[in-house]
Amino acid sequence: MDPESHLALHHTRAAELRAQAAAHRLAHAARPPREFRTRLGWTLVELGLRLAATAPRPAVV
Repeated sequence: MDPESHLALHHTRAAELRAQAAAHRLAHAARPPREFRTRLGWTLVELGLRLAATAPRPAVV
């Protein structure tokens, strides 16, 4: 491959990667904070632990 062609392809690919990185940064900045999801997750973990820690019921014979 001609060095000039290779260099042109390299510059094109580098520009595409920079555009993808910029789009990713913008999408990440627009995402809402995870505070609600975090609180909900820990609440579900606490509920699961409480359910798992209940005393076993006596067997009905």
